[in-house]
Amino acid sequence: MPDSAEAEARDRLARAAYTLSAADARLRGRVSRDQNALSFPHARALRTLTEQGPLSISRLAGYTETTGAAVTQLVNGLVKAGYVTRERVADDRRTVLVRITESGRRRHEDRERRLATAFAETLNDFQPDQIAAAIEVMTAMTAFYDKL
Repeated sequence: MPDSAEAEARDRLARAAYTLSAADARLRGRVSRDQNALSFPHARALRTLTEQGPLSISRLAGYTETTGAAVTQLVNGLVKAGYVTRERVADDRRTVLVRITESGRRRHEDRERRLATAFAETLNDFQPDQIAAAIEVMTAMTAFYDKL
């Protein structure tokens, strides 16, 4: 059985995870109200397409850790914004490839620059070993959430 300090630390972590989840929900709300905003799933799709090149919906779903149906809706929004195109594969008309446009690449690069600056400012006072420990905890919490 954990001692009281360990139990207190776990309780603080649980509360911090709840607070982070609430902040994520607020961010999603802001994104849904601002047509120029880019949600994390949309940004993840643009990043994946930038790094991997054109992908089918199912492969994009795998890379973005979501379902094919969710990616289809996500791609619809990205097509509407002009950030990606859909292209039929010549020798397999059933397969559609999603390709990032130049506008999408610029949007991705701009967002990455702004995030890098914000991360640097936010994490400026933390040492690399502290950040590495945070990554380990976040990875464990991701696995925990996936089990729920």
